[in-house]
Amino acid sequence: MSVVSLLALAIASTAVIWKGSELLERSARRLSRHYGIPAAVHGAVVVAIGSSFPELSSIIISTLIHNEFSLGVGAIVGSAIFNLLVIPAASAAVSEKFSTTRDIVHKDAQFYIISILVLFLTFALGATYIEGGTDTEAILTRPLVLIPLLTYGVYVFLQFQDTRDYVSPVTPDIELKKEWATLIVGLAVIAIGVEGIVRAALGFGSLFGASPFLWGLTVIAAGTSLPDAFVSVRAAKQDEDVTSLTNVLGSNTFNLLVAIPVGVLIVGTTTVNFALAIPMLGFLAFATIVFVVFTRTDLEITNAEAATFIGLYLLFLLWMFLETAGIVNTVQGI
Repeated sequence: MSVVSLLALAIASTAVIWKGSELLERSARRLSRHYGIPAAVHGAVVVAIGSSFPELSSIIISTLIHNEFSLGVGAIVGSAIFNLLVIPAASAAVSEKFSTTRDIVHKDAQFYIISILVLFLTFALGATYIEGGTDTEAILTRPLVLIPLLTYGVYVFLQFQDTRDYVSPVTPDIELKKEWATLIVGLAVIAIGVEGIVRAALGFGSLFGASPFLWGLTVIAAGTSLPDAFVSVRAAKQDEDVTSLTNVLGSNTFNLLVAIPVGVLIVGTTTVNFALAIPMLGFLAFATIVFVVFTRTDLEITNAEAATFIGLYLLFLLWMFLETAGIVNTVQGI
């Protein structure tokens, strides 16, 4: 396929993902209100899992259909960086005052830092204690990825502890079967869009000779992050800043602790480029620290802080393209 055809496929697939995210977000919001789920838990778990379906689909489709596990991992890490830097900046741009809370900083953000450390530990164990692992390659097995999966179970348990004393407002009258059907249709539409994005990324990689990890880190990551962006920006417009931020953190936590392990559960045993993954996780950890500092300062994200987020993301993209072009060589394996 030509560059124009691949661009058209990527744009069309992105539009499909966007439409699916609209259906998913609307039905998830109505179902959460129906079942009396607090806003913080709705954003951190319900919406986060739903809006993370593109990333989950990307690793399943990349692994099962295209046999490119590294493409899916790149999409997960790239999406996490995009979510953490671009989405809060966009949300702050549409909000008069984008406020945060101490709970977001001290609970959601800190557990997200734990999720990064757990994934790093999983990769490190695969490189050092699993037969075949080396300094540059981590071997991931089904028993090994139970570590992040169990960690996510703890996260969900802690979130739902907040619902025990929650008194929900008047339950809205909804057509329950219709809303569940809409949610399922939204997930299916998103999966179709993700398949198109994956095909476009593989096509770009074939044309330009770049590694699948890079295209997952950029093209697929941005495309699959659209549902998260849509949900968070819309919540910020409606002055639901808590939902906006907890969606970002909850989505990233799900992606790191569930989406990547699911890919391993599918194939049984797979290899991750340890030398390449660790610098990416390092940048993600750095971006997370910046995020925590900015959200804790005066418990709001200012326009200047939002601009800093965008600047960091652009620097990250520039770094990756310079690595790919061979102009700089600070990361092995690209």
